[in-house]
Amino acid sequence: MFDRRCNLDLVCVALGINDSKLDLKEANMGTIVTYTLSDGIATIAMDDGKANVLSHAMWDELEAAFDQAEKSAAIVVLKGRDGIFSGGFDLKEMSKGPEQAILLTARGSKMARRILAFPTPVIAVSTGHCIAMGAFLMLACDYRIGADGPFKTGLNETLIGMTMHNFGIELARYRIPANYFNRCVINAEIWSSADAITAGFYDQIVPVEHLEQASQMAAKGFGQLNMTAFNGTKNKSRKAFLALLDECIEADLIMSVMI
Repeated sequence: MFDRRCNLDLVCVALGINDSKLDLKEANMGTIVTYTLSDGIATIAMDDGKANVLSHAMWDELEAAFDQAEKSAAIVVLKGRDGIFSGGFDLKEMSKGPEQAILLTARGSKMARRILAFPTPVIAVSTGHCIAMGAFLMLACDYRIGADGPFKTGLNETLIGMTMHNFGIELARYRIPANYFNRCVINAEIWSSADAITAGFYDQIVPVEHLEQASQMAAKGFGQLNMTAFNGTKNKSRKAFLALLDECIEADLIMSVMI
């Protein structure tokens, strides 16, 4: 359960991509993000060919894909490539300096905040390892499906020498069970897929070969809801929390001004 050997080599494991079996009505291919729309379900797939690092380029394409999904009022399925959902922020961009690291982190916070308030359901499918900002994206989604297998999930910031940002602390506090908060956020414990359910990262795990079926079943289940009521209840129930997150984003950005 507790594995401090999880590092960049681990999250770089990637096994390839399965062909989509959807009857696509609309498809748009970015460089590293693919958007497909079928029967009111928008599938947004990240694939940089490696660890799905969250760079400015990845954020650009994710934001554009979510723009399309919102315009279409579609239920979203957000997934990674085979073997990995995301290994977290692009460390090459983070290493350009403190200010650049803070600005990149803020983009991740804003994307997670957008998902938390998104007007339609966002289902995350962890196709493998899910680390750091990848795990924060998982925490932001309305329903989370993990792959059952030798995969690792967790927040490794203190393990790799990073002090957690305000936004990350509060998002984790909101979604992770109280008795697991210290272990996940402060102790940087890394979890197996099964244990990641108890720790609050996933709602369900299924064999890798059943991820597509499970995500479509979840999307169809959400499709039974009245979306006006869903959106209203989601945002009304999170009003105070979203306001707190806005304050956290501003506080985190102030650090870039002070540097």
